[in-house]
Amino acid sequence: MQRFLYAALLACAAFATHAATAPVAPAISWQAWSDDVFTQARAQKRFVLLDLEAVWCHWCHVMDETTYQDRTVRQLIGQQYLAVRVDQDADPALSARYQDYGWPATIVLAADGSEIVKRRGYLPPEAMASLLAAIIKDPSPGPSVVAEAKVQSAHSPLLSPGERRALSATYFDSYDGKYAGWGSVQKFIDADSLEYALAHAKSAPQEAAMARNTLAAAQALIDPVWGGVFQYSDQRDWKSPHFEKIMSFQTQYVRLYADGYRVLGDAAFLKAAQSIDGYVEHFLTSSDGVVYVSQDADVDAQLTGHLFYAMSDAERRRHPNPRIDTHVYARENGWEITALAALYDATGDAGYLARAERAAAWVGSHRAAGAGGFSHEGRADAAVALGDTLAMGQAYLALYVATGERSYLSQARQALAFIDAHFAVPAGGYATVAVPGGARGVFREAVRDVDENIGVARFANSLYRYDADALARKHAQHAMRYIAAAQIADGQHLRTGILLADDELANDPTHVTVVGHKDDAGAQSLHGAALSYPAVYRRIDWWDKREGAMPNPDVSYPELARAAAFICTGNACSQPVFGAAELVQALNVATFPDRP
Repeated sequence: MQRFLYAALLACAAFATHAATAPVAPAISWQAWSDDVFTQARAQKRFVLLDLEAVWCHWCHVMDETTYQDRTVRQLIGQQYLAVRVDQDADPALSARYQDYGWPATIVLAADGSEIVKRRGYLPPEAMASLLAAIIKDPSPGPSVVAEAKVQSAHSPLLSPGERRALSATYFDSYDGKYAGWGSVQKFIDADSLEYALAHAKSAPQEAAMARNTLAAAQALIDPVWGGVFQYSDQRDWKSPHFEKIMSFQTQYVRLYADGYRVLGDAAFLKAAQSIDGYVEHFLTSSDGVVYVSQDADVDAQLTGHLFYAMSDAERRRHPNPRIDTHVYARENGWEITALAALYDATGDAGYLARAERAAAWVGSHRAAGAGGFSHEGRADAAVALGDTLAMGQAYLALYVATGERSYLSQARQALAFIDAHFAVPAGGYATVAVPGGARGVFREAVRDVDENIGVARFANSLYRYDADALARKHAQHAMRYIAAAQIADGQHLRTGILLADDELANDPTHVTVVGHKDDAGAQSLHGAALSYPAVYRRIDWWDKREGAMPNPDVSYPELARAAAFICTGNACSQPVFGAAELVQALNVATFPDRP
């Protein structure tokens, strides 16, 4: 999911000033994105102007109110263009294709779908008019349109030692020792880097401090009145927020703060997770128990986020709220289910689990695309995107870990099978979108997103650990052959998620098996202790013998008169453990055998 953080960081990239516009011409007739647009463009010998925006984006609103109200701009569009407007949250395929151009992104295409110009951020009226006129005069592709370098897939599904060193060096070098966090300009939590730090925190004091300081600093982005986390700070000190509240950030931060609490034991981190979750539950959750997409920063041009979010609760409620995008997408709800499962793991509070299971049931009933896949919004005519099925597969696996219910494991398996059947690129990795009828237009070449492929590699590997399906292992390796490619794992970019995936494929997780009936209080207590133990990469099995053999029968467990837990590391398993406190102590010994 990390690419959505970076895409949101680039969102609303803007120039700070714009000129007053001339009197408006007839309104632009905006169309939806479809193949019909290009059929019409060919018949009318027109270009296609794609305005890729975000509902919550301030500078998208400014561009609509200024640039697209300008007489000259409107005349030029009416003369030679078909205007298409797309909410990037609603179309994961286009969002992934053009995420490097921020929001708003302005793309001009020929009638055959080939690109002519790509521009990032707010374009003032004069610049837009000049651009449109120049294309009419000479439609040759401009310098922004360059052939993408071919990625040569890695021969090995694991990183080379050199790649591992380069990625690790970037991870440490990118850390801001003064203000915490990764990066030196805009500040938000780089989720993969923080998770990597948490994964090493128990054995590496430096990384424990990096994680702790980042989680502490990032609390400045949490709304102190309503909860919820703002998009990012445009200053290094975390105290200059952009006030959009986007679901990807809410779910990511809830999960990271819950895991931070499990690993580092700081109650302030649990409080932060619960504050963000409280906002989501009360402001961004529907009566059906599923979550919406985002809340704008501003009420309107006069009552901006800087003014509104400085108010008390009572003052805010005297005004209209910033607009909430009430679309319900499978992807965002998959993220939310995983976040709620993380809160349940950390606290044992059954309320979080109940909300997660309710959302999963709704998405399964309303967004299923068949054969284990999921559509973004439930539209039969839309291309199916990888992100929705991946997020729901991860959610089902999180629910299986939290409950031991095998139906969730089965649904996770089906999701992975759908991903491989619909998105696998023969050369390696998985494409962002499955286009009915084959690749064409702006999707002539498969668009493979690094963060989505990290997600597939980690999800498939985790599933393999739980059910020993060799196909799952192969799917993980297939994703790794893309993200371990020399052009991707080059150390020039902060891509700590590749290190996470590489670590997990190469090593066994912390493994606890609870043997006992699901309705046995002793087994429930042991399972709860295993869930809350501070391990990031883990395998937690719950074997109720009434359900048949274990999904992954790599260890045989003895018949006992009462519930017990076993810890397996390498080729050995512990003696049975019968109490929660005893299990924690045994895990400490097994995980850190050399520690006094």
